[in-house]
Amino acid sequence: MTCLPERRVQMRVAFIVGSLFATAMHLPEAHANPAAYIAANTAADNAAAANIAAAPAADTGSNSVVDFFKKSGIRVGGWINGGATFNPSHIDGFNGPVTFGDQANRFQLNQFNVFLERAVVAQGSKWDFGGRFDVLFGTDAIFTQAYGVPAFDVNSGQPLARSNWDLDLCCASTRYYGIAIPQAYVEAYVPVGNGLNVKVGHFYTPIGYESVPAPNNFFYSHAYTMQYGEPFTHTGALGNYYINKNWMLMGGTTTGSATGGWDGGFDKQLGNWGGLAGITWTSDDLGSSANISGSYAQTSTRSNEPWGMYSIVLKHRITPNTNFVLQHDHGYAGGVLVNGVVQNAEWYGINTHTYYDITPDLSIGVRAEWFRDRDGFRVFSPGRVSAATNNQGLSYALGSGRFGNATSAPADYYAVTLGMNWKAARTLKMDWKAMKQFNVRPNVRYDAADGLHGVDYRPFGGHKDQVVLSLDFMLPF
Repeated sequence: MTCLPERRVQMRVAFIVGSLFATAMHLPEAHANPAAYIAANTAADNAAAANIAAAPAADTGSNSVVDFFKKSGIRVGGWINGGATFNPSHIDGFNGPVTFGDQANRFQLNQFNVFLERAVVAQGSKWDFGGRFDVLFGTDAIFTQAYGVPAFDVNSGQPLARSNWDLDLCCASTRYYGIAIPQAYVEAYVPVGNGLNVKVGHFYTPIGYESVPAPNNFFYSHAYTMQYGEPFTHTGALGNYYINKNWMLMGGTTTGSATGGWDGGFDKQLGNWGGLAGITWTSDDLGSSANISGSYAQTSTRSNEPWGMYSIVLKHRITPNTNFVLQHDHGYAGGVLVNGVVQNAEWYGINTHTYYDITPDLSIGVRAEWFRDRDGFRVFSPGRVSAATNNQGLSYALGSGRFGNATSAPADYYAVTLGMNWKAARTLKMDWKAMKQFNVRPNVRYDAADGLHGVDYRPFGGHKDQVVLSLDFMLPF
């Protein structure tokens, strides 16, 4: 695997940014109270001197690094997620439009994610500063990169030069693996009213229910709503404000995207600004909540056609062991080019999640979904082949020099997923601390597609439906 020189530069830049971030996170404490900072560091220096005299040099260096991170509130962590999906009906190596476990009969390392974070103290009367930087390696990178500037203009079909924020960091010689930088932002707590949190940079969308990070999801695969109906990331600014203990407001701006503020980067379409907004209600006992959020912007700097969507998420704890989620999304894009015709496109759907905790270490769940891609604009099969297609029509997911063959059509999609989460290490009483959160997730999923307007659409390897069995593991660290 060989990276081009500019890719090496990008990776060095990412390393330097991370180093500067770690240093910067220590500065606000000194700035806020110089006397306290000097006193604290004098005491720390004296203690460090005593440690140097009493401990080997190697241990001293290690301890000083650990102490620095502890004092600064900086945390380094991550997770590993990988799995395999058995699909008896597929011959093309993919599971149709199903993601993130999109490859049939093959193991895939989905996410090896490492993050550097300083969480802000979101209360009190003092300013606080922090931020987060994530690097994700794996087969999920293609779905998580800042691809908000697509290979072809969605309104005219004109080939575009894509954003290079994280699309070409490595792995050009592979069909499936890559690197994404899904989050790189600074954050501040502003002590006004009940407290305002503001983040600026590149961050995961606050819209919807499911999300990219594997530890945040019950199932291995994702709903159509999440994969095709919502943004994954934004570049811009986002603020959260709690009106009281029950109500929270969210609002922000987006840029860097030629798809209405979705999945933007830092180097193109910076003149196209849009908005994010949302409101959340939570009950006093935290057992129920309702959220409505959405985004709106002009499609790009070349088109003033609107692009927007909203998502409604309702949650309710039915019993201490049973939780229910209901989600509805609706999206709209004006004047887009679909099969050679300029038209308005819409997509919408409903999905439900029900979870039951059998024991503290074993849970079962079911997800049911209906999703309509009214105009054949959003859902593509295979999803990876479409995402990996460049502005020459070639898809590296199929191998070098092969044209992308992803298909799409106006259709209704139906899916039911049964799954289990098993904290195997805790059940087996394994004492190794690193394995305590080890999670195994077996899933069974059924999908079917029904073409609209009499279209005989078969997106599952030439079939109208499919059944897949999957097993994946997740290890946070």
